[in-house]
Amino acid sequence: MSIELDYIKVGDYYLPNLILDEAPELRHFIGKYADLRREYLKEHQLALWMVLVNNGTALDHLREIEDAANARLDALLPVLTKNAGATEVLKASDPLKWVGLMNACKAQAEEIIFDELIYI
Repeated sequence: MSIELDYIKVGDYYLPNLILDEAPELRHFIGKYADLRREYLKEHQLALWMVLVNNGTALDHLREIEDAANARLDALLPVLTKNAGATEVLKASDPLKWVGLMNACKAQAEEIIFDELIYI
């Protein structure tokens, strides 16, 4: 078994050209929650991020987080809007109040998602 390497001359030295691909799959859009998770891992849990990248499971992990976060958002939002009183009647009678309630409910749901899935 022989491995052929290319070498680059740097000053007086020849160094092996060992440039790894920058995970081309991660360059594609993966979603808001997966992007937040990736940035969190890079900044606060670098060892875990490097393990995921080296194993080739980083993209799978990020997709799993994205899917779980979207499913959790879909489950939480109806409950929170019902408890807040953001009904279709309110939407018709006072649209600005309805938008405010909906934004508050989405922010509340995202805080739960961040706490449960993203920043752990």
